[in-house]
Formats: sequence, C-alpha cells, structure tokens
Amino acid sequence: MPEIIPAILTNNPQELRDMLLKLEGKVDRVQIDIIDGKFANNRTIDPSALENIDTTLKLDYHLMTVNPVDWVERCVRGQADRIIGQIERMNDQLEFVGKVQEVGLSVGLGLDLGSDVNDIDSAILLDLDVVLVMGTKAGFGGQKFNEDCLSVISKLSEIKQQDQSPFVVCVDGGETLEVEPRVIRAGADEIVVGRSLFDGNIEDNINKFHGKQSLTQN
Repeated sequence: MPEIIPAILTNNPQELRDMLLKLEGKVDRVQIDIIDGKFANNRTIDPSALENIDTTLKLDYHLMTVNPVDWVERCVRGQADRIIGQIERMNDQLEFVGKVQEVGLSVGLGLDLGSDVNDIDSAILLDLDVVLVMGTKAGFGGQKFNEDCLSVISKLSEIKQQDQSPFVVCVDGGETLEVEPRVIRAGADEIVVGRSLFDGNIEDNINKFHGKQSLTQN
C-alpha cells in the first residue's frame, strides 16, 4: 500500500509550524516544498524556518530551485531526512546526489511534467532513494492532475522490477481520491497530497486515501 505523504507549500513560517503540529502522530513523513522564486514565479519559506522546531516527523525537502545543491546545507540545518531536487535547473546531478549522500541523508531527483526518465543520468539512477514524478507543473499548488506523468511512473516501475533498483517512486501534484487508483496501477510507492488533505479532519482524509488504496488491491 503506497504511503500518503502530506505536502506543505507556504511562505508563512507560522502556518508551516501549525500544519506540522496538526500532522504529529497521524503520519510518519511530511514534504516541505521549497521554491526560490526563480525556478517558478513563486516563493516559499526557507529551510531555516525549521532549524529549531521540535517534531517527530521525518522531513522531506522538495527543492524546486535553481541549482538545488546550493540548498543542501540549509536543508540539513532544517532537520531534513530526505532531500529531493528537481533536475530541470540542476547544473550537475552527480554533484547534487553526492552532496546529499555526503551529509548522510536520503536523496532523490524530481521530474517535472515534460521531463522523462532518460533525463536522469543513468550512472546515478541506482544510487537514488526516491524518484519524484510531478503530476502537475512544479512550483504551484492546486493544479489539476496531468495524465502524461503516468507513462513516466510506469517506466520507473519497470526499471525497478528489471534491475531490482532500491529507489521508490513518489508521485506529487493533483492527487485526489479519483486520481489515486491510476497512479497506484502505474507503480507509485508514495503519493504526495497537498492542501486538500488539510480540509476538514486530516486523519479521516488520510484514511479515505488508504481505503481507496485497499479497494484497488482487492
């Protein structure tokens, strides 16, 4: 059953802390979206906003930035567990992956809509802990799911099966209860859900996603 990972995209540090508090005890992992205003015309909090926060949650930093390697140290100070960088504005994939591994954290690469599995340097694919596939254009929340990403998920799933690759496939963007079965069938191991997860009772919303997953596997 794929893991449901809440995503927080905000430029308000207090809102970030409030949302994390609401997730305590309900999930194991949360994704913090970092946008620098250059990758996309949007800007969020800096990882430094979480330097002193007391949380039991595992924190993923999803870097939608120019040259994500420059953000690794800030994510470390922000108590990161995994750091995922979008490849589209990344100068050197090997450098980014090596830097994250050097600081002892799990590492991933993100593929935006229009990017393909072949855009990942084949020399490091098997060194990744996660490959994140965007179901919407990276940089903004609240967008509708684009089915073009399903073929990318399927390709990654095939690679995993053929090569016994260790990475998990994470799908991010536009996720709803209607979309979820399709990304599961395509091979998703993790599903990132944004603000809709916070509308109403968070625990009930998470359980609805898990219930939908169970139906697809029976």
